[in-house]
Amino acid sequence: LDGNFELKSGLIHLLPRFPGLSSEDPNKHLKGFHMVCSSMKPTGITDDQIKLIAFPFSMEDAAKEWLYYLLPDSVTSWNEMQRLFLEKYFPSSK
Repeated sequence: LDGNFELKSGLIHLLPRFPGLSSEDPNKHLKGFHMVCSSMKPTGITDDQIKLIAFPFSMEDAAKEWLYYLLPDSVTSWNEMQRLFLEKYFPSSK
């Protein structure tokens, strides 16, 4: 990842927020998140890299706590992060 890439604060403010409440729809959150991230097109950075960098900024409260408890560097792809997020907040029992 290019060390020169940084998320602009204006883009961070556009990200939808997910507090991790059971009443929240994680699929709706991901759709909104994808829309904001797809508007970011820095040179030399893939969509997956943008999403991995931006995702923590969209988490709040319990969801942020969950994210912090993931092992550092244990998630290496956006698909993996998305899968873990949906397993946590949209279990197959729903």
